[in-house]
Amino acid sequence: MVREGSSIDKALAVLEAIAEHHRVTDIAAVTGVSKSTVHRILQSLVEWGFARSDGAGGYEPGPRILTLAGRVMTRFDPARQAASALRALHERTGYTTHFAIRSGDEAVYVDKLEGRRPYQMPSRVGMSLRLHCTAIGKAILAHLAEDEVRAIAGRTGVPRQTPATLAAEDDLIAHLAGVRSAGYAIDDEENVPGILCVGAPVFDHTGQVLGGISISALAMDLDRSGLEALAPEVVKAAREVSLALGAPVG
Repeated sequence: MVREGSSIDKALAVLEAIAEHHRVTDIAAVTGVSKSTVHRILQSLVEWGFARSDGAGGYEPGPRILTLAGRVMTRFDPARQAASALRALHERTGYTTHFAIRSGDEAVYVDKLEGRRPYQMPSRVGMSLRLHCTAIGKAILAHLAEDEVRAIAGRTGVPRQTPATLAAEDDLIAHLAGVRSAGYAIDDEENVPGILCVGAPVFDHTGQVLGGISISALAMDLDRSGLEALAPEVVKAAREVSLALGAPVG
């Protein structure tokens, strides 16, 4: 519903509504805007190319929306959109924070903020990471279809990086169900001995998993229980990034 008397809010509400609703009556119902006003707004949107008649008494998004979206996406930088949430997570926890994006069968770090600790993590922007044994990687896999996860595992294998690595495909699949339920993944020295991470998934404007946010620390500095206590902060940051990327996050 829109604020009473705000013509801009009403027009934007109608524009958003035509993505899912086509009849004037339905658009009026979901927006709270009168049918006469909805009709008037739709006529203006048609003139501007943001809407068009569907030939059956209804309306649908117009070609100008696609043109505008295309122009925006060519300049869209996920790392820039994530920067604010990443900084806030870094400030709240004091640990090294990462943002990585899936690239085929792996993920790639696109941003990193070093923690306020007397040590540095070996990760760097541009470094690729395996999906089956990292917090961000498992957060990504948990939101893919099982057949896609198995296809990835078939191509890359599930090599044992450390004694803690889940190196059997079926064990990984079972583990991912828990990750999906919890909303975050833990890397308990599964990728690099002595390093723990907690990561949560980031989704794009289509609702598909894009990558993930994580914090990392040395095991001597933060044990698993301490890491899990920080998981809600990571989940919160990942949700903020998803929203910044236009994801339909409730």
